[in-house]
Amino acid sequence: MKHHLLAALVLLLLSGPVLAESCPALLQHELPKLRSKETIDLCQDFQGKALVVVNTASFCGFAPQFEGLEALYQRYKDEGLVVIGVPSDDFFQESDDAAETAEVCYVNYGVTFPMAQTQPVRGSDAIPLFKELAKQAGGAPRWNFYKYVVDRNGQVVDYFSSKVKPDDPKLIAAVEKALAR
Repeated sequence: MKHHLLAALVLLLLSGPVLAESCPALLQHELPKLRSKETIDLCQDFQGKALVVVNTASFCGFAPQFEGLEALYQRYKDEGLVVIGVPSDDFFQESDDAAETAEVCYVNYGVTFPMAQTQPVRGSDAIPLFKELAKQAGGAPRWNFYKYVVDRNGQVVDYFSSKVKPDDPKLIAAVEKALAR
């Protein structure tokens, strides 16, 4: 009996690093959820899914893209797509009040996809997720509402500037490519 318990304990201890290694580097991060004490565990929650990761800002002229992002999410979520919104004040257009950010996202635009708390997304202060996105894509966000399309293996397929709307055929093609991989 002791040998079985010891073997089970050894397997449990060894499985932790194995699980971490099987999760792509891009997903080996956690983000605090917007207006919640919970966190978004990217590996646990999204491994094997295609992603569109977007840096958002409530008071940006591109904020109406929330509607298009929600429509994109609704259109493809059953096929394995997740849109992740990451509010950022890097361009000085996000509220310092998380409740106000949440109201813009959830009430004004009806967002149901996961939203993180406000995070830095560019430069040396960028969170690890955005450092990895920028590394893979070859560019960090130059403004709000940059969209990074990530395949099911945690690899950036393409990324798009703020000017590219969520229903743009180029973005849709990248999402479908990410879902097919």
